[in-house]
Amino acid sequence: MCDRRGDRRGWRRLALCAAPWICTALAAPACAPKALTLPEGRGDPIADAAQTHAAITQACGGARTLTAELSLSGRAGGQRVSGRALAGFEAPGSMRLEGLAPIGRPAFILVARQGRATLLLPRDDRVLRDEAAEDILGALTGVALAPADLQAVLTGCVVPGARAVGGWQQGSWTVIELEGGAALYARRAGTGWQVVAGRRGHWQIEYPAWRGSFPAAVRLVSRGEPAVDVTARLSQLEVNVDLDERAFTVDVPSDAAPISIDELRESGPMRGKPSDDPGAARAAGGSQRAHVASPPGQTREGGARRAAGDRRTTRDRRITIYDRPF
Repeated sequence: MCDRRGDRRGWRRLALCAAPWICTALAAPACAPKALTLPEGRGDPIADAAQTHAAITQACGGARTLTAELSLSGRAGGQRVSGRALAGFEAPGSMRLEGLAPIGRPAFILVARQGRATLLLPRDDRVLRDEAAEDILGALTGVALAPADLQAVLTGCVVPGARAVGGWQQGSWTVIELEGGAALYARRAGTGWQVVAGRRGHWQIEYPAWRGSFPAAVRLVSRGEPAVDVTARLSQLEVNVDLDERAFTVDVPSDAAPISIDELRESGPMRGKPSDDPGAARAAGGSQRAHVASPPGQTREGGARRAAGDRRTTRDRRITIYDRPF
């Protein structure tokens, strides 16, 4: 039987200020529901798989931008994963994640554009520059997905811009096979469709709750090693709102000390674990390199003041970039 009280004697604090937001070492097995059992084999072929796929993904396929508050819970690499983050995405590959702390400055700020990313740890005055966003996300959470892939997962499309190559029905299930070996599992919901799950690579993606046309909860379970089982609950979700391009930059203090991806990985839930999706997610993010730096005339004090929480309103805690809501 799983003891939900756990054993705090085995817990230890991690070195980086971002890490306590994300994970604590497990001293007892985590209590999590079993992964959804999806249909195996093949059923009756669908003649119009492409048309059915277009109908199923109509809403997520039209999501140019997405902003939401994410509440993470679960386990990765033998450690608990938990925390809240403000998230913003813009197709084809821009992303901002800001880890919320109980008070004061964010636990971390991760921005990505054109396939490269910068991670700022405001509470520790440390920065990781010019890395692939999926490598940073993998080190922080165990989920190594590029911004475009993560946006597709969070909106219910599973894979960005994928083309249907076949499909079949088995009982109440409709399965759409996508190029690259991914698959989407859907069921009828009234006169429309609702995505129940998806598979891509070694990931099984489940959608246990929906709010309107978009998921209210997304669960990612690895079907192999390293073991990852993380659920993201979405709130304050907005789609296709215009985002200032400066939302995907970060003011880095001039005296911020560098940190390496290996150092970050060794302080996070995946220390000592291999990369969960080498190369696969990186292809979606492109190969161009971008360097994020402070705007001319930006002082360290100004950057710290922005990082200190001036961007969050008391009503909905959304980010405001240069006095504009994110």
